[in-house]
Amino acid sequence: MKKLPVIVGFGGINAAGRSSFHHAYRRMVHEALSEEQLAPMFEGLASLMQRENACDKEAILDGTLIRKIEPQTFDLDNILVHKKSKIGNPDQNIQFQLSKRQLPKQIPDNWHLKTLENGKIEVTVQGELEVLLQDKHQSAVSSAGQLPTGFNPSQLYTSRNQPKGLQLAVFGASDAIHSIGIDWQQILRHINPDQVSVYAGSALGQLDDFGGRGLTQSWLKGGRVSSKQMPLMLSQMPADFINSYMINSVGATGTNMGACATFLYNLRQGIGDIQSGAARVVIVGGAEAPVEPEIIEGFKAMSALSEDQQLADLDNTDFADHRRACRPFAENAGFTISEAAQFFVIMDDELALELGATIYASVADVFVNADANKKSISSPGIGNYITVAKAMSLAKNILGEEGVKQTFAQAHGTGTPQNRTTESDILNQAAKTFSVDNWKVAAIKSYVGHSLGPAGGDQLAATLGVWEYGYIPGINSIDKIADDVVDSNLDFCIEHTYVGEKGCEMKAALINSKGFGGNNATGLILSPQTTLTMLEKKYGPARIAQYKLINEKVQQTANAYRPIDH
Repeated sequence: MKKLPVIVGFGGINAAGRSSFHHAYRRMVHEALSEEQLAPMFEGLASLMQRENACDKEAILDGTLIRKIEPQTFDLDNILVHKKSKIGNPDQNIQFQLSKRQLPKQIPDNWHLKTLENGKIEVTVQGELEVLLQDKHQSAVSSAGQLPTGFNPSQLYTSRNQPKGLQLAVFGASDAIHSIGIDWQQILRHINPDQVSVYAGSALGQLDDFGGRGLTQSWLKGGRVSSKQMPLMLSQMPADFINSYMINSVGATGTNMGACATFLYNLRQGIGDIQSGAARVVIVGGAEAPVEPEIIEGFKAMSALSEDQQLADLDNTDFADHRRACRPFAENAGFTISEAAQFFVIMDDELALELGATIYASVADVFVNADANKKSISSPGIGNYITVAKAMSLAKNILGEEGVKQTFAQAHGTGTPQNRTTESDILNQAAKTFSVDNWKVAAIKSYVGHSLGPAGGDQLAATLGVWEYGYIPGINSIDKIADDVVDSNLDFCIEHTYVGEKGCEMKAALINSKGFGGNNATGLILSPQTTLTMLEKKYGPARIAQYKLINEKVQQTANAYRPIDH
């Protein structure tokens, strides 16, 4: 058996909260869990949200998941814009005063200048004057998967004017590394310096004032370009930060971009290093902070987002239900943008057993295929049929004909009308081909929205929660499946669906991503129990028993970790 890539740590944050130790997962399925199981989640969220205690549970719940965009993010009703205008009066000239430093370098032909005694310049304009008039714009989209209310990653370390996406990457990667329960220096003592790989990035890059937006708008706003804006906007910068500032790595690095499938592209790169022996430890992840007015306007121009009026029309009401903005596989209007960071630490199986690292799951493989010829670059094509079929075929080879029926799908499930028909047909065809009668399908974007590059990481983190608490999160924003959804062999989990103690009825899961332009990826994730069964066959019962003894101390160390303290 080739080296098996096993997940030994994970962390990050999205609209549901902190990822490590299943905090965000518990927020999604909190209705199904006991008060004892939920207590750490509420305490963790209260800390992140800078609340004094966790007693006000309703306020904590209200400040998470998809909701109306909050003023701390940006003012929905007062987005600054400029309108091009020409002003002038045919009967008289325009006259105004400026300081000399305010004059443009290229003086327009119809300007006449006169230096005044006070040192100012009097400008007389003959004819029309082109100006930009400041105006305010109200966003037609007011829902987003925002980070928990009050959480500010820049306050947790010296961020030095770094873009928000990189702040999230620092928090997420740190959370994942500390979640292992083994000191990073101890890990490095068991491997060579170049046996660590980091593959992490974002789909859009960093596009706030400290990144791309600041770079492109500085001159137009009368400001200056800084020395940081260009480098910090690059899409691979999350990986660079991890290598340079967090783990001191000289190993392989980069990001493999694939639009909304970017996380799975990077996961494929990482497990390839482990399977080939090029690396023994891999950090895979992504961070994205796209809840910005310009990005929302760009997706709105593509008719991709759920607008307020469309949501109100779906419910035949006067107001949008922000909580239910994303409605996968139901009557819907578009996706809901969100921000997130998700990171996973993966080791080869031998190193994980040697160190006693907790095995949360293993990655059997990730398949990537393009769409071939199609009518437009934005339309779906054949590629995702191929990736899902390959993942199902591998599941059958590993688990057998009956075992493949004990899997579930984490659908891309964006909440767009086109996705509900195309992805449902893809999943249904795969289930039918492999004789799965009621293949369970989850769609967690109904909780946390679409974080673009890290979206597959959101799905993977939620999947690991299923194998701890036993519930597939229900598609909580919908009442029923749309009539045009193909579901003869599918069982869409509208309610939280119990699949046995620690999810024992589910031996594996398929993580599916569909990216703009024809970037399709599907990963096969094996449950921790399936993984340990395979490792016991490979190494023998005695080795696994020894591993479990070492792992007890590792778990104690990991459980003592609190992210705000590091």
